[in-house]
Amino acid sequence: MLPTTHAPISSCNLREHRNMKANTIFLLLFYVHLVFLGESRSSSSAEAGNGSDNQTNREVYIVYMGAAKDSLRDDHAYLLNSVLARNKNALVRNYRHGFSGFAVRLTKEEANSIAHRPGVISVFRDPLLKLHTTRSWDFLKDQSPLPKTHSPNRASNSAPSSDVVIGILDSGIWPESASFSDKGMGPVPSRWKGTCMNSFNFNSSNCNRKIIGARYYRDPNGDKVFETPRDVDGHGTHVAATAAGVTVPGVSYYGVAAGTAQGGSPESRLAIYQVCFKYECPGSAILAAFDDAIADGVDVISVSIGSIPGLRSELKYDTIAIGAFHAVERGILVVASAGNGGPYLNTVVNDAPWIFSVAASSIDRDFKSNLAFGDNKVIKGEALNFSPLSNLPKYPLVYGESAKAKDARSADARQCFPGAFAKRLVKGKIVICDGKDHSYRISLKVDAVREVSGVGVVHISDPIVGAERKDFGDFPATEISSKDADIIFQYVNSTSNPVATILPTVSILDFKPAPIIPSFSGRGPSDFSKNILKPDIAAPGVNILAAWIGNHREGVPKHKKPSQFNILSGTSMACPHVSGLAATIKSQNPTWSASAIKSAIMTTATQKNNLKAPIRTETGSTATPYDYGAGQMTLYGPFHPGLVYETNTVDYLNYLCYIGYNVTVVKIISRSVPNNFSCPKDSSSHHISNINYPSIAISDLEGKNVVEVTRTVTNVGEENETIYSPVIDAPRGIKVNLIPNKLQFTKNSRKLSYRVIFSFTSTMSMDHLFGSITWSNGKYDVRSPFVLIKS
Repeated sequence: MLPTTHAPISSCNLREHRNMKANTIFLLLFYVHLVFLGESRSSSSAEAGNGSDNQTNREVYIVYMGAAKDSLRDDHAYLLNSVLARNKNALVRNYRHGFSGFAVRLTKEEANSIAHRPGVISVFRDPLLKLHTTRSWDFLKDQSPLPKTHSPNRASNSAPSSDVVIGILDSGIWPESASFSDKGMGPVPSRWKGTCMNSFNFNSSNCNRKIIGARYYRDPNGDKVFETPRDVDGHGTHVAATAAGVTVPGVSYYGVAAGTAQGGSPESRLAIYQVCFKYECPGSAILAAFDDAIADGVDVISVSIGSIPGLRSELKYDTIAIGAFHAVERGILVVASAGNGGPYLNTVVNDAPWIFSVAASSIDRDFKSNLAFGDNKVIKGEALNFSPLSNLPKYPLVYGESAKAKDARSADARQCFPGAFAKRLVKGKIVICDGKDHSYRISLKVDAVREVSGVGVVHISDPIVGAERKDFGDFPATEISSKDADIIFQYVNSTSNPVATILPTVSILDFKPAPIIPSFSGRGPSDFSKNILKPDIAAPGVNILAAWIGNHREGVPKHKKPSQFNILSGTSMACPHVSGLAATIKSQNPTWSASAIKSAIMTTATQKNNLKAPIRTETGSTATPYDYGAGQMTLYGPFHPGLVYETNTVDYLNYLCYIGYNVTVVKIISRSVPNNFSCPKDSSSHHISNINYPSIAISDLEGKNVVEVTRTVTNVGEENETIYSPVIDAPRGIKVNLIPNKLQFTKNSRKLSYRVIFSFTSTMSMDHLFGSITWSNGKYDVRSPFVLIKS
């Protein structure tokens, strides 16, 4: 969601927190308020704004108070009651399961006052975040090296159902989709505490043994159409099916991308939390969903939502980071999209260390829509369209500049800008558009041609092979290279009656090279800290086919019924690939921690494409860990990683110290602070590199000769007695020394630590240097990327 551009109200009050004993009458009044407002869970909290009080100067603010206790915190109850005493309609949402706090309508002055109360971590305006918006699993199987041990049967349901529950925070779900059938699934897990909320177009019967929970969160602006778990725009349905859709054979998008659809964990259950309205997702609703998901009992939370790079505030005002912290504290893995702000550096979002941040990559399927000429030549084009034109080249071909309106600029007509054409010169023709200027999106240029009765568009834009394809519906449009454009112009200039046709899209499989990292995928380093490498992993997020809402009419080709599946691109699509894989790993390794699963996926990632060459970006450069983290996820290795890096609660508490919070605040934020915990001496951001993370990032190295970090690994392999040796890939001018230089595990020593000493044999010539450390025992290869940052 797009975060507010206003500054947060206040930082946390750092005074020693004293538990306040609330007056018994106040508490009774508070609970009467809750009953009156129908508050049994945050999902059913009252919505403000309909009362008689003057709401003109009031906005929704989130009051974050850190950890929740087994019962409602006294200071929470007292503070909320004091707000309701002044304005009985103020409450928007109450958070009391996974963490403590509430969302209320306040004036700026009231928010300032509350921000300085003991026990309050932060008060900030409710931010608006954005949604980050078949073949992919087959491609991942092809890209995944078979393990040197027995292989899990990941690609098929080893059991018809599991008790693992994936919570999807998104725009809702279309429960009638075949992807959410519960055929053959066992009963709902007895530990499940969630519910299926009724609404005007959704009731409990829409849930089944696949969709076992469905909640919605009312739009603070009062739009009733979103008061339902039913998906209105399709994004949430697509994400849920990608994560856990069952196998559905014979699907396609109007005949394109035909095949079998299947999610990453078809045996897992789904719990739906509808938090988005018109592609915008209030932070207050996201926090409510985290609060409910924790109490409901989910195992994995998938969040294809995030802020806009450059508009984010610090950690304590980040609703996804806050909710994810409390979920991870309870053993829930939180997977989130890295954002669509690429290709520039520092555009990755959802980059707190306890979040599993996912970049996007392409798959080995592309969509071609070729251009055929009257002289029997055919030029390759890249697009997704359902052209109704004849396959015979009989449509007049005209260059945009030759069809300009009398008062239009030649450059505008050449580039097909809106309003630049004379209708009589375009009607019934295919228009050639120059795409060098990106002032207008290609969709607007297509609209400009369509408005003056043109029948097709050839856009010269040097499309990147294997990249995201625009969907033009049933309007004939295709993108070609500038090299091929020379052939077109030779033909146009050599005949008095140039004709052509645009052929409908066909799918090309086994496309090479793949994967590539698309330009839109958010890039590192992290804004929160350069000393944590982000993103963590890459997964398929380009041209992904998955389930769609059943009543969608926009873009439906003539004489076709709405497709039950759709093709989308974005890190939104990459995120559920990882969520699904993580859920399957959890089902087969139920005792593994969230960080162990995260480590297993990261340390077994690949950095090679299907040509066995380094993965590249959309522009052709060699991809780095800032593009894909540890690499592209694989399917088999994570089930048998050999060693895992477990990032524990103390690591995350130390992180809070390192970014500036004192021990008093840390104890308010976390429910699991050890009694003897204190912030490390001389805490600073430089110490973040020592968090036990599966990757290594060290910044501010200018002028330093030697730096050192420590890591701890746990042996989860089949042999108790085994020895791992290192393979180091270091950039020129860097010497990497490991102490010890072998890891010898025994039955009684399954957890070992090692030191990594980086020595600089010459002055760093580049701002960012990349390398890796791989521990191997001949059966398992456990790889950790590292990045060294000059300043």
